[in-house]
Amino acid sequence: MLNKILFKQIDNSALIVFRIIFGLLCFLESVGAIFTGWVKYTLIDSKFTFNFIGLDFLQPLPTPWIYVYYIVMGIFGLGIMLGYKYRFNIIAFTVLWTSIYLTQKASYNNHYYLLCLLSGIMAFLPANTYASIDVKLNPKIKTISMPSWCKWVFVLQLFIMYTYAAVAKIYPDWLDLTVPTQLMQGKANYPIIGSALQHPFVPYLVGYGGILYDGLIIPLLLFKPTRRLAFFGSIFFHLFNSIVFGVGIFPYLALAFSLFFFDAKIIKNLFLKKKEFYSINQIKPLNYKPYLLTIAGIYFIIQIILPIRHHFITDNVLWTEEGHRLSWRMMLRSKSGYATYKVVNKKTNKTTIVNLDHYLSRKQKRMIATKPDVIWQFAQHLKHDYKTKGQDIAVYVNAKASVNGRPYKTLIDPKVDLANAKWNVFKHNDWILPSQLDK
Repeated sequence: MLNKILFKQIDNSALIVFRIIFGLLCFLESVGAIFTGWVKYTLIDSKFTFNFIGLDFLQPLPTPWIYVYYIVMGIFGLGIMLGYKYRFNIIAFTVLWTSIYLTQKASYNNHYYLLCLLSGIMAFLPANTYASIDVKLNPKIKTISMPSWCKWVFVLQLFIMYTYAAVAKIYPDWLDLTVPTQLMQGKANYPIIGSALQHPFVPYLVGYGGILYDGLIIPLLLFKPTRRLAFFGSIFFHLFNSIVFGVGIFPYLALAFSLFFFDAKIIKNLFLKKKEFYSINQIKPLNYKPYLLTIAGIYFIIQIILPIRHHFITDNVLWTEEGHRLSWRMMLRSKSGYATYKVVNKKTNKTTIVNLDHYLSRKQKRMIATKPDVIWQFAQHLKHDYKTKGQDIAVYVNAKASVNGRPYKTLIDPKVDLANAKWNVFKHNDWILPSQLDK
C-alpha cells in the first residue's frame, strides 16, 4: 500500500515548473534584499547580530563581502531555475540561506524559515530531469516521471504549516478581533487602500478569514470539486497579504505550490506543451527506499513536534516568546516595550546605565525590550564587551512590555544578574516574570 502511495511513478510536470519558479523566487529574494536596503539595515548597520542561541560563530561578513554573499546566493537561485548543476546550486543555496537565517533574529519572518526547509527538500528531488541545462549536457538523466512522494512531501509540509497557523490564531485576542483590528490600524496611512482597510468588515475578513483559509486550504485543494474555487481564493488571499503586509516572496511561493494539486496534464499543457505526458501506472524499485522513509519520518516528526513545544513550557508564549520561533505563529500579536540596562562592576560596585545607541541599531533596540532571549543575549554581549576591558560585571535589566495593547508590565526580574544567568532551551527561564495574560 505504501509503495503505491509513495513510489508510484507519476508525471513530473509540476515539479519541473515548480523548480523554475522556485529558483526565480530565490534569485529575487536574494538580490531584492540588496536593492530594498534589507541587507544594509539588518546586517550592515548593526555592529553585531542576535543569532540563534548557541550559534555565536555566525556573524555577517563585513561590507562589501556581505553584498557579494547575497549576489552569489542570487546566482545559485538562477542555477536552480535553469537547472544548471542543479544539485550543487540547490545545496549551496540551502547552506547560505540557512546560515544567514540563523545569523540574525531582528527580521524574523516565517517565509525565511520556510525557504530553509524547501530548499533542503528540493536538494533531494529530481527536479532537473526535464527543461534543464543539465539534461542538455547529459541527456541520460532526462525523464518525464517522478515517484509520487515528490508531490506528497510538499503536500504534507504545507498541511503542517497551514494547520499550525490556523490553530495558533484560535486564542482570545485574535477571536475578539483585537489583533486584526490593530493590524489594520497600522495600515491607515497606506496610499489608496489605507482608508478602505479601516472598514469594520476588514478585521473580520483578516481574523476569521485567516483561520478558515489556513485550516481548510489544503483539504479544499486536494478535493477535486472544490479545487478551482480554493485556487482562486488563494490568489485573493495571497495577493491581499502581499499588498497589505508586504511579506516578500511568500505569497507567490504559496501560489506556486498549487501546481502539486492540479492534474499533471493541465500543468503540462499550460507550461510544458512540448513535453510528453507520463501516464503509465507502474512502481519502480528504489534501493534507497528504507533510508528515504527513515529520513522523511524523522524530518516530519520534528516538524510536528516543534510547533507544540511551547505548550510544555510554563506561561504564555505571547509573553515569554519561548517556543515562538519555528512554529508557524504568523502575525499573531503586537508587542511593544522599553528597557534600561544597568551594568555593575563587581569589584568597585560602580553602576553604569548602558547607552543603547553605542551598541544597537534602531531595529535591534525594539527587540531588546520585548524578547527575553534577545535580552539575555544582549546581557551576554555586554559581559563579553566589559571582560575585554578587564572588568567583571553584573547586568540588571528593567524591561516593561505590552502585548496587544494591554498595560505595560515588568517582563524581566530586575534583581537577576542576566550576565551570569543561564538560558534554558527546553524549559521556562524563571527570570522572565509571570505574564498575567489569559491562557
